[in-house]
Amino acid sequence: MGVSRSQKPHVVCVPFPAQGHVNPFMQLSKLLLCTGFHITFVNTEFNHKRLVKSLGQEFVKGQPHFRFETIPDGLPPSDKDATQSIAALCDATRKHCYEPLKELVKKLNASHEVPLVTSIIYDGLMGFAGKVARDLDISEQQFWTASACGLMGYLQFDELVERGIIPFQDESFTTDGSLDTNLDWISGMKNMRIRDCPSFVRTTTLDETSFICFGIEAKTCMKSSSIIINTIQELESEVLNALMAQNPNIYNIGPLQLLGRHFPDKDKGFKVSGSNLWKNDSKCIQWLDQWEPSSVIYVNYGSITVMSEDHLKEFAWGLANSNLPFLWIKRPDLVMGESTQLPQDFLDEVKDRGYITSWCPQEQVLSHPSVGVFLTHCGWNSTLEGISGGVPMIGWPFFAEQQTNCRYICTTWGIGMDIKDDVKREEVTTLVKEMITGERGKEMRQKCLEWKKKAIEATDMGGSSYNDFHRLVKEVLHNDVV
Repeated sequence: MGVSRSQKPHVVCVPFPAQGHVNPFMQLSKLLLCTGFHITFVNTEFNHKRLVKSLGQEFVKGQPHFRFETIPDGLPPSDKDATQSIAALCDATRKHCYEPLKELVKKLNASHEVPLVTSIIYDGLMGFAGKVARDLDISEQQFWTASACGLMGYLQFDELVERGIIPFQDESFTTDGSLDTNLDWISGMKNMRIRDCPSFVRTTTLDETSFICFGIEAKTCMKSSSIIINTIQELESEVLNALMAQNPNIYNIGPLQLLGRHFPDKDKGFKVSGSNLWKNDSKCIQWLDQWEPSSVIYVNYGSITVMSEDHLKEFAWGLANSNLPFLWIKRPDLVMGESTQLPQDFLDEVKDRGYITSWCPQEQVLSHPSVGVFLTHCGWNSTLEGISGGVPMIGWPFFAEQQTNCRYICTTWGIGMDIKDDVKREEVTTLVKEMITGERGKEMRQKCLEWKKKAIEATDMGGSSYNDFHRLVKEVLHNDVV
C-alpha cells in the first residue's frame, strides 16, 4: 500500500438521481466530511452535467476529501434541463447500475490517492448499491431520504394486494369513494385511507413499474444493516416504533439542515446551493423584505410535480383572487408537455404583489418572517423545511409518499390543510385566506411553532437526532469523532 494513502474512513454516497434525494445526501455528506470522513459522492452522468450547468465546472472538482464521481443511469440520452421520469429511473438503475458502481468502487480501492472504501451509504431506492457493498465485503447503510410514514406506506403494498383491495377493477375508483376506504390495520399509523397511501396503489394493474420498484425497494430497505432516516423521533414516534420492531437499527438524524448548525465549517469549499440542479434566484429574498410578518403565500411544488394547464390556471387565479402577496416558484418544466406562459391578464392583475421565478433558496424563504403559509406538494424535504421554519402548509400532493406526508401534516401534526386533487380556484382562494388571516391559520401557525421548537431541541446537543447522528458515526461508521 502506497505511503500516500490516508487512514481516514471513506464513505461512498449513492443518492437516487432526483433533486429531493440529492439534497439530503449532500447535507449528510458534508456533516460526515466535517467529522473526519473522506467522501465520494456518486451522481449519474446526466445529473452531473446539470450540476455543472447550474453551479459551474469549478464546483464539481470537489476538494481533497470530497470527490464527485459518476455512473451512467442506464437511460437513453436526454438533453433536457428537467427531472427524468422517476419510474424509468427506478427501473433503469435497478437493471443497469450494479456493474458500473461495482467497477467504480474497485477503482477507488485500487487507487493510492484516496483511502480504502470503508462504507457505502445508498438511497432507499438504490438497492443494487447494497448488493455491491455485500459482494465486495464493504459495510452498507441505507439512507431513506423520505419520511418514516412514507416507508411504512410502501411496506403495505403486498398486504393491500392480499386483502384484495388493489388492483382496482377500473378507473371508476378515482371518483366512486373507493379511495376513502379506511385502513385500520397498519401498525403505528392511525386514520389512514387508501388515498393516504403512496400514490402508486391507485392502480388497475400490478405490473406498473413504480408499484413494483417502490414495493421491492422498501422491503429491501428494511433488511439493511442500518437505516438512516432524515426525521425526528418525536415527529413520527408511533410509526418509527413500528418500523423498529422490524429492524431496530434505525437512526433518526433530522432535520439535517438544523443538525448542520453544529458544523460551522460544513459549507467551506462548497457553494451555498451546493446541490441545486436549477439556478437559484436570490432576489426574491429582498422582495420578501417589503411585506408584513406572516402575510406572504409561498408556492412551490418541488422538483418533480407536473400539472395540467388547467390546474396551473386554477392555482394562478386562486392566488390572484385572494388579493394577498405571493412568491411562486414555477419551474420551466412544471406544465406537462409544454412550458406554458401564464395568461397576461393574470400577470397584470398581480404585478404589484406577485413574484414569479423558476427556483429559489427555499430554506431561506421559509425562515423569512414575512412568509405566512407554504403551498406545497408535501415532498419530505419541503415538509421538514416548513416545520423548521415554523410555517403552516396547504398540501397538494402529487405522487409517491407525498399523499402520506400530507395526511400527517393535516391530521397527526395539525399544521396544514389539503386541496382536492382536482383543484378549483375558489378553493385555493378560500384556503390561502383562511391560513393567512383566519382563526384556523393562527392555530396552525402556533402548532407549527411548537413543532419547530421540538425540531430544534432534537438537533440540540443531547437531543434525539444529535445523539443518533453521533451513534451512527461511532457505532456504525466506526469513526471516533470528538
